[in-house]
Amino acid sequence: MAGDTAPSLVNKPMDDAKATRSIHDGHRTLQHAFNDAEIRGLVIYIRERAAAYERDHTKYNSPAPGITVQSQRAVFQLEPVIESGLDVPWAIAFLPAGRMLITERPGRLRVVENGKLLPEPIHGMPAVYGGEGGLLDVVLHDNWLYLSYGDKSADGQGMTAIIRGHLRNGEFVDQQQIFKADSALYRPGGQRFGSRLIFDNQGHLFFSIGDRAAPGDEQDLSRPNGKIYRVNEDGSVPSDNPFVHRDGAIKAIWSYGHRNPQGLSFSPVTGELWEAEHGPRGGDELNIIEPGHNYGWPVITYGMNYDGTPITDHTSQTGMDQPITYWVPSIATSPIAFYTGSRFPAWKNNLFLGALAAQELRRITIEGRNVTSQEILFKGIGRVRDIENSPAGYLYVVLNQPDRILRLVPGRELKTSMP
Repeated sequence: MAGDTAPSLVNKPMDDAKATRSIHDGHRTLQHAFNDAEIRGLVIYIRERAAAYERDHTKYNSPAPGITVQSQRAVFQLEPVIESGLDVPWAIAFLPAGRMLITERPGRLRVVENGKLLPEPIHGMPAVYGGEGGLLDVVLHDNWLYLSYGDKSADGQGMTAIIRGHLRNGEFVDQQQIFKADSALYRPGGQRFGSRLIFDNQGHLFFSIGDRAAPGDEQDLSRPNGKIYRVNEDGSVPSDNPFVHRDGAIKAIWSYGHRNPQGLSFSPVTGELWEAEHGPRGGDELNIIEPGHNYGWPVITYGMNYDGTPITDHTSQTGMDQPITYWVPSIATSPIAFYTGSRFPAWKNNLFLGALAAQELRRITIEGRNVTSQEILFKGIGRVRDIENSPAGYLYVVLNQPDRILRLVPGRELKTSMP
């Protein structure tokens, strides 16, 4: 695809619409022999090859801790927080008195105190389902600690569940189940559990559950997977939820048609709930979540199956929301967080997005409901699992492979106090 008599498809890639027209209409006497879904797959393949060319011909920042990075709007360094002793860290939460919690996917909740990772995990954690399940997100709200995890049914199947409790003398006590689906609706396999937890300023808990690799369930309001939920802090369902009066629907559902949402963040400017979710091969999405809306998966998608076969030729359909932006090829979007601190004034209210497969942290500028620019701050130093604003205004990043936690600090403020 590098071009000969025709233009290159890799170092000067055409947009999707032009590529689709070119394949469909042919060139001179060449006639296509592809159906619409196959054409969509070819477009994705062209985009993948163009991205590979760009990656091989672009130098990205891959800084070691202490190396100053000059980005477009700020100078920063990566400062180590925890560099060893972790096993697939998934999320962090800040506690009073400078302490921090870390979830590890195998099912452990760890504590950082005085800048040190305590060797003994918190006792009393729920048993977890393996694979991409395990112990997932953690958030502190109104003195309660909320956790999402892969729950295992008696017959060995799994689904994302939510629990809350208190920490007391190294134990997780006073446990209350906030959300747990009927075990008859659990699914086999270790894929796509979600999951993020976030509270709005009215005390509602929003959380996501992945589709569990069960195509079709995402469009079924009687099934828990492939949805985003809203509940009260005690797990009860708000009376104004969109499907609270729909017969057969799970009343806590807020939106549906999702594949694997692992990023949720409220805009500090508009209050809107933004979401990032994994697509298949291509088609990672950034969405604004509206109550009762259908986000299309798997009826519409900008991706294809991992083996190159088509999922559908439809990228849009009436009654299904379009993403604000999407990524082809997939970068494996994971956490998102709007920056609300004061350490980087030029980054105020920008959206930060982490990627697993691409191992990168992106800074995204937004105007209204439009993405106006994207900057890769660093790439290739680990899979980004979580991004959090700290109480002191820094930006913390949880990395996997290797397992560690770093924070972004202004270039002249290395070795400042935590957190």
